Order: sequence, then structure tokens, then C-alpha cells
Amino acid sequence: MDILRFITAGSVDDGKSTLIGRLLYDSKSIMIDQLEAIEKQSKNKEDGEIDLALLTDGLRAEREQGITIDVAYKYFSTPKRKFIIADAPGHIQYTRNMVTGASNSDLAIILIDARNGVVEQTRRHSIITSLLNIPHVVVAVNKMDLVDYSHDVFNNIVIDFASVAESLGLKDITYIPMSALDGDNIVEKSDKLPWYEGKSLLDHLENVELTNDINYNDARFPVQYVIRPQTEELHDYRGYAGKIISGVYKIGDKIIVQPTGLSSKISKIELGGKPVEEAFAPQSVILHLEDDIDISRGDLIVKENNQPLVENELEVLLCWMGSKPLKPGNKYLLQLNSRVVKAVVKEIEYKLDVNSLQKEPAPETVSLNDIIKATIKTASPVPFDSYKKLRVNGGAILIDETSNVTVGACMIQ
Repeated sequence: MDILRFITAGSVDDGKSTLIGRLLYDSKSIMIDQLEAIEKQSKNKEDGEIDLALLTDGLRAEREQGITIDVAYKYFSTPKRKFIIADAPGHIQYTRNMVTGASNSDLAIILIDARNGVVEQTRRHSIITSLLNIPHVVVAVNKMDLVDYSHDVFNNIVIDFASVAESLGLKDITYIPMSALDGDNIVEKSDKLPWYEGKSLLDHLENVELTNDINYNDARFPVQYVIRPQTEELHDYRGYAGKIISGVYKIGDKIIVQPTGLSSKISKIELGGKPVEEAFAPQSVILHLEDDIDISRGDLIVKENNQPLVENELEVLLCWMGSKPLKPGNKYLLQLNSRVVKAVVKEIEYKLDVNSLQKEPAPETVSLNDIIKATIKTASPVPFDSYKKLRVNGGAILIDETSNVTVGACMIQ
């Protein structure tokens, strides 16, 4: 069963928590003891209704005090698919949280309050969605009950958002009118919106096509671990374990190991302990090569006729997540998949306004939540693809050498 990872983003009080609570509640994904605890805490107990927002708000309180940069993750499943929800806060001072949650999401749900329409925060969340190249977008027009389920209100929001989406190059957008509070169009289609002919939110999430998002053309295999048992029965065994992040590998393929440039051929592929003729993304496998060449963790095995870029100077869009400011010349560790190298932020070209996409002059120091265009120089060459072309091999993180804390998220240009 496949997994859909999605992020919910919206302004404060647009109903994100209620939406997630409603999805979990109506899809019967809440434990009985959890339900009982929420029923006791619910503010509107008099009329017997429970406050579904409480399912995620416990996590929100600690997150907004800056205890963790982690997003609140919720897990649930239906007979068709498993889901991981990343609940990101809406404030601008938590841009890093949204970037963290969105970086590995397949889909973004952008909530819009039907009464307010497209606001500044909607644009900012859409800009981050486009910067992080999230392939699928759902525009959830919530609180339709407060505008009498008006078709005109919904249409006007669709027209407004479509112009934002076009300017950002967002693709595969689905618009769903709903009321998270009343459960309209969340799990079941609602008869209060007879003019809406599309699917309910859960039906759409269950059926979003994910296989088209995987790149099968550019074969990339970052080595996680070199297996050399050196026992008597496995005396000559040498396998390279890892996950194929894109592309297809077959026995007999001519390969190059980057960044060393050494070449060989694939002699054997193991999947789940059994030999197979070919393997493809996103399978975890062990590759064997015809030649005993020097390969270690962090090297990238690619096909001879399809090479990534290999450089030690990277142009990146960088979201700063560190509490200490960033200055040009600061040294960090850069990690791209399993490869970790020493790096220095050489220069800052400009700062990006996440509300308008305007380029502002380069700041002397970069503060928490700032997004900048920068040049990073690495101590040794790094094999990479541009983030727009191949997200899985174009996203990196910067790590503080002393504290081991992740301080930056990079999208390689």
C-alpha cells in the first residue's frame, strides 16, 4: 500500500486543526481513549459536539513556543492508502516549519476561509509550495457554511487563486468547497453543495496518482552502506546498499560512480535478499559491480549515459532555520542524501520576500525564517541535480558542526 504525504497550510483560524480532526474522526482513525479525552476537554459539550481542533492543538501550543522546529505529524490509513499529515503553523515567523513539512510532501492542502478569500498568507503558502516544487495542490475553501454554501463566493475564490497559481507555475490544482466543522465534503460528499460535482477531500486524497511523480529517466543511487561481511562463506561478497531515489537499474548497466568518476558494470541486484534482473525507484536494494573499485557511503552510482552535475560550488535557495544568524564566511556541514561534506557560505546574492517573490538587497546577516539566494562552496565535489528537475537529488541541508543541529534547507538551483 502506498503512502501519501501531505501538508496543510493556511492562515490562523482558517480551520486547519478542525479539518485534520474531521479527517481523522470521520475516517475512524482516532483511538477510543483519545476520543474520550477530547470529549472531556471539549468546550461545546452542552450540545454534545466535540471540538475536533483539540486533536492537533495540544501539539501546536508547544510548537509555537519554539520548543521544536518539528511540524506536528499525524498518521492514518484507509483500505486504499496510508497517509502522513504534516500540520504546519500559519504565522510568517514559522516559515521554517512549513519548509520542513513541505520538503517531502507529495501534496499541499492550502486552506482558504470562504469569508476572507485569497489573503497575503495564502499567497505566501502558495509561494513556498511552488519553491518546494510540491506536485499536487488542493485548494480547500473552508467555512462554506458561513457564506450559505454560495456558489458565487466559491467561484470568485477559484478565479482569484487561479491567477496566483499561474504566476507561480503551480500545477495539478483541485478546488474543493467544504465545511470542516460540519464535515461537508471532507469524507463524504455533501448534499448542501449540490452545484459541486467533484470528489470529497478524502476521496481525492485516496486517488491522487503518485506514480507519475517518480522520475524513471534519471537513475540515481546514493550509497548508504558498503556490505563486506568477510566471513568464510561470503569471503568475496561486496555489495552497495541504499535506496534508488530515481530511475531504473538493470543487470549489465554501465555505471559511473560520482564524484570519483570510476566506471564499472552492474553484475547483480538484490531486493529483499533475493536476486532480481532490475530494480527501480523507490526500492531499497543492494547493487553488486563487476570491478572492485573504491566506493564509500555518500557516493552516487549513476548510469554512464546520464550524468548529474558534479561541482564544489552550488547556487542555492536557502531557508534559514538556525537561531544564530548566518553571515557570509560561516562554515557548516552540507548533507545531500547520504553525502556529507564541509562547506562554507561564500556569498549572499539577495533575500527573497516570501509574500511577493520580490528580490531584496543581500542582508549582512540572515535571520531565522529568511529565504535567500546564496553560493555555497564545498570542500570536495558534490554530485547533484537542480531541485526543479529532480527534487530527490537537488535538496540539501546545512548542519551546525558544533551542535549537529540542522540550520538551513537548500534547494539547489
